Amino acid sequence: MEFKSLKNIETSFRQIRLFGIVFVSMCAAVVTVALVAVFNFAEKQREKIYVLDNGKSLMLALSQDMSQNRPAEAREHVRRFHELFFSLSPDKSAIEHNINRALILSDKSAYNYYSDYSEKGYYNRIISGNINQVCIVDSVSCDFDNYPYTARTYARQMIIRQSNVTERSLVTVCRLTNSSRSDDNPNGFIIEGFNIIENKDISTVKR
Repeated sequence: MEFKSLKNIETSFRQIRLFGIVFVSMCAAVVTVALVAVFNFAEKQREKIYVLDNGKSLMLALSQDMSQNRPAEAREHVRRFHELFFSLSPDKSAIEHNINRALILSDKSAYNYYSDYSEKGYYNRIISGNINQVCIVDSVSCDFDNYPYTARTYARQMIIRQSNVTERSLVTVCRLTNSSRSDDNPNGFIIEGFNIIENKDISTVKR
């Protein structure tokens, strides 16, 4: 009888120990899940910016990781450069204004093309011939696996004269390096090694 009682006590102790282990394991699991949830919540809160509008209303804006926007900004930077550099009107001040804005987005490689065009009288012919030139960027492909980033641009030039409209193909390549942002360079890139690899007539249509 005494041995049976000891056996029951030992069995009860094992059960209590098992229940204790299960209880502690469940508590550990609950604590782990709670810590993960708190950490995720804290990360999401860091992405939020609270802005006071004249101290009256509270607006919530979600901040984004800059790296997520860089590909779109790079393509926009290249697109904007081409539109400024190759879209010309028969007005000297307008040409100089657009060219100067384009040169802010690039290094000396683009300036070399500008100097070459100027020496050959290209811009003077645009003005004297009352010619409008419009650059239409079809696509910009960028390689972001290696830095500096390489970009290839496929575009068309519409050269509009009084008698006809000439369409030209334009293919260029360049490298993109990071730069400080400013009002003149909002995307924070500089174009380096700019090179025109194709620029030829596709068609001419009489007006």
